[in-house]
Amino acid sequence: MPNAIRIHQTGGPEVLQWESVAVLEPGPGEARVRHTAVGLNYIDTYHRSGLYKLPLPSGIGVEAAGVVEAVGPGVIDISKGDRVAYGGHSPGSYAEVRVMPADKLVKLPDNVSDRSAAALMLKGLTVQYLFRQTFPLKGGETVLFHAAAGGVGLIACQWARALGVTLIGTVGSDEKAALAKANGCAHTIV
Repeated sequence: MPNAIRIHQTGGPEVLQWESVAVLEPGPGEARVRHTAVGLNYIDTYHRSGLYKLPLPSGIGVEAAGVVEAVGPGVIDISKGDRVAYGGHSPGSYAEVRVMPADKLVKLPDNVSDRSAAALMLKGLTVQYLFRQTFPLKGGETVLFHAAAGGVGLIACQWARALGVTLIGTVGSDEKAALAKANGCAHTIV
C-alpha cells in the first residue's frame, strides 16, 4: 500500500503524519499518478496550520509531477506511461500515488524535469492567471509586481520580458534585486 503525508488536526509541522493510504482504481475521467517529485508551496503551510480550512483528516500539497500508472474510462489525452504534472488541484500531492481528474494533468516535454515541473506548476498558473486573465498584458506596457524575487515573482519577471512588458519589481534586499533583474525585471524598488 502506498504512503502519504496527511493531517488529522491543524498546527505546526508536528501534525504531519506519514501513513499508508488506499488508492483506488481511476474512475471515469480520472488517472492514477505515481509521483516522482512533489512541489512545496506556501499554501501548504496555510492548509496545515488551519488558516485555509480543509476537512480533516486530509492530504496536503497541491502540485506534483509523476508517471501515469492507469487511466479510467473516457480518458483520451493522457495514457499509461505519460510523464505529467499538475498544480492547484485539491490537496493531496504529498503522496506516493494519487488518483485525480485527468483533465488537470499536463504532459511534460522531455526538456522539463519532473522536479522543475513539480516546483513551478502552481506558481506558473498564478502568473498565467494574472497576466492573461486578471489584466491581459501586451508588449510596451509597464507593470508593478510585488515580491519580484519570490517564486511567483521570478516567473512573472521572465514572462513579462518575453511579452515585451517593462516590469518594475519590489524586493526586500539588494541581493533579491539582483536576482529579479537577472530574471528579467527591468527596475527594482528595494
